[in-house]
Amino acid sequence: MDPSLVKIPPMKDLTAENITENVITINSLCEDERMKYVLERLVTHLHDFARETRLSSDEWMTGLRFLTEVGQICTDVRQEFILLSDVLVSITPNPPGSTEGTVLGPFHTHDAEEMPAGDSMSHDPKGEPLLVVCNLRDTNGKPIEGVKIDIWETDSSGHYDVQYAGREGPDGRCIMRSDKEGVFWFKAITSRAIPDSA
Repeated sequence: MDPSLVKIPPMKDLTAENITENVITINSLCEDERMKYVLERLVTHLHDFARETRLSSDEWMTGLRFLTEVGQICTDVRQEFILLSDVLVSITPNPPGSTEGTVLGPFHTHDAEEMPAGDSMSHDPKGEPLLVVCNLRDTNGKPIEGVKIDIWETDSSGHYDVQYAGREGPDGRCIMRSDKEGVFWFKAITSRAIPDSA
């Protein structure tokens, strides 16, 4: 976008007292009404947090270092910011009677293969075989057909495939779709906890 084509709304001379108002004014250029609202609330709460806690420069830098370190751990196949965002998803209310929401997590990838029902998603010969049968239903108990489901698990040593330096492709992960009865099923192995050294 050419900055010269952006018509900036009238702004106040920036002060600590009007910075929130100015940022909201800039964000009002967002064409998506929902995103405009989300940005307005985010800025308001973050600015109020900074004012309420009277953050020191050292405290501010601690937060920045934390976020920097989270970003440095991220790779194309390991997204730590998604895991960090789980603290927000976990407090977002779900519709009554629905399954608790979650996030993709740092070990989700976008290279998992779509498999038909009954296929095996793990090639780990040391794993204890496991059959998983699931069904999806709406809050009224009606089956939900054609839902895309991302599935992934650790191997018999407690590691995800993306934790191996020589990873050549996906293993212990797949994509499935629910059938007309809302059912999907697959063969896997019994998952193990991630070792503390991971």
